[in-house]
Amino acid sequence: MSMVDVRHPRSAGALRNVQLLTAAYLTLSVLTLIAIIALRNHAAIVNDAVWVRGTIVVASSLLTFAFARRAARGSRRGFLRLRLVSGIMLVAIVVIIALPGTFPVWLKCEQAVCGLLLLGVALLVNGRHLRSVFTGQ
Repeated sequence: MSMVDVRHPRSAGALRNVQLLTAAYLTLSVLTLIAIIALRNHAAIVNDAVWVRGTIVVASSLLTFAFARRAARGSRRGFLRLRLVSGIMLVAIVVIIALPGTFPVWLKCEQAVCGLLLLGVALLVNGRHLRSVFTGQ
């Protein structure tokens, strides 16, 4: 496994922020799934699409958090995976918010918050500093 030195204060700070953002994304996703479970008998609030999306988001948030932890330890693979997953999920969230009718407004609002958290992650991991640390350029 290819590792890089991420002890420089600027790198460590950026990766700490990435971990905080991904932890918030994970927390919000799990709380949303708990709400989906609690409201499962209310068809107007929780439909099949909400169940599917809620489950996918929890799984992706777990992966995102795990990749952020690996990147913070200097893993090039973890960093690359974090860049990919955060970008892909950000695009998926934009699509979810833009889709008319399929998802209730409350889920679109929750996804907007998740999107803002992932936007922060994407900006940090695609920024010049962290990219140069992990590519060695």
